[in-house]
Amino acid sequence: MRTVIAGGGLVGLTAAASLRLIGHEVTVLEQAPAVRAVGAGIGLWPNALREFDRIGVGERLRALGAPIETWFYDPAGRPLRAAGYDADDHRFLLVPRPALSDLLADRVGRRNIRQDARVTGFTETDREVVVHLADGTDLPADLLIGADGVYSRVRAALVPGSDAVEHAGHIAWRAIVPAGRERPRGTVVTVGPARTRGGYAPVAPGRTMWMVNQFDAGRLDGSKRDRALARAGHLAEAGWHDELLEMIAATPEEAILENRIMLVPELSRWTGRRVALVGDAAHGLSPHIAAGGTLGVEDVGVLRSALSAERDPATALARYEDVRAARFVRVREHSAAVEKAADAAEFAERYAAFSHWMLTTAPQT
Repeated sequence: MRTVIAGGGLVGLTAAASLRLIGHEVTVLEQAPAVRAVGAGIGLWPNALREFDRIGVGERLRALGAPIETWFYDPAGRPLRAAGYDADDHRFLLVPRPALSDLLADRVGRRNIRQDARVTGFTETDREVVVHLADGTDLPADLLIGADGVYSRVRAALVPGSDAVEHAGHIAWRAIVPAGRERPRGTVVTVGPARTRGGYAPVAPGRTMWMVNQFDAGRLDGSKRDRALARAGHLAEAGWHDELLEMIAATPEEAILENRIMLVPELSRWTGRRVALVGDAAHGLSPHIAAGGTLGVEDVGVLRSALSAERDPATALARYEDVRAARFVRVREHSAAVEKAADAAEFAERYAAFSHWMLTTAPQT
């Protein structure tokens, strides 16, 4: 089967590697001039790592990242975990995105990745799907997978009027920096006043990722560093988190990522006869649940399983959509509950409820 995948990010490259396992002839279309990762680090839970094991990169992936034991803190530095949950409900792997992108691109085969290739739309029939590119060329295929993120052009063509919307007032700041005097295990998430959250964690040997986000952030004054420091100040009491402030202050301005968070509205459909959306293109959510990448990789496993079981692409894609859309009803409920947590203790409780549900109900593909 000739399969075109729009988007060369985490989910698109994982989909390419996974579908090659079942005999698909895959072409990845990446609009950037090079395969590159946008972001600092990404948390991957065991339900995603199983898919990476399946495509043969699990061992190397684990060597790239740092295992994280999640703790939550109040602004005075008091560590919290919800009672009644296992250690497994608080464990994930934090991986630097650039290294992960390179690993997956090598696995897919760089000859199968076309760069500077921007999808503008498609024409779908019972017999094939023709992918339209910005340079005026058309690419016929048997299947088109939209893995092109929250601003997906594939989604725009499949579900008109589904443009991403701003998560009003929600801003996130992140960077990867050389490890310093911070706590070796990090602080992962501190929940402070003014709807501010943040912390840091080891992301690779000798490297640390810090992150700060705020809901209802208000005016953004000064430089990116100034804005991140102002929010990080909400997370410090009596000297707690001075190292986070020092880390941010020492980060070069150009190394700081500042993002207004965008959300994909709940869609009327995820698939057509020969087109399917995966990852953020289908369900881009706020990063405060730290599971968007994992859930996108889950999409890939379910899609591969459906395409293996059904000869007819339309039937396989409908089966995929039924499974994933139903799961995301619950994901959105958990995401809203975590966002609205009033303090660190409630955050710890609601996050553990989400991670436990996500892990124990993960599809076995």
